[in-house]
Amino acid sequence: QVQLVESGGGWVQPGGSLRLSCAASRSISSIDVMGWYRQTPGKQREMVAVITPAETTNYADSVKGRFTISRDRPKNTVYLQMNSLKPEDTAVYYCNANRPGLSNTWGQGTQVTVSS
Repeated sequence: QVQLVESGGGWVQPGGSLRLSCAASRSISSIDVMGWYRQTPGKQREMVAVITPAETTNYADSVKGRFTISRDRPKNTVYLQMNSLKPEDTAVYYCNANRPGLSNTWGQGTQVTVSS
């Protein structure tokens, strides 16, 4: 089973940017749907962005136009570029690798804090 390690989280002021990385322990194959999700205390984990093997992307309405998901297959890495960050973006961000019908794997999460 693949292991996922997130990095790039931290503290940033409103309006700032961060780039999260998710390194996979194996090749991100042509059947992996990769995604970023986030969770705050007391709330359910929510989808932020996903990218399919065909490079189709989908974003939560709250991040459209500000966040960009991308994948680097040779590096087995998925990125989430986050611009124009808002305090409401504060959360633990999780990377996900989904093989429909086969497996669903989560990383350990990385904290993103947006405050002045």
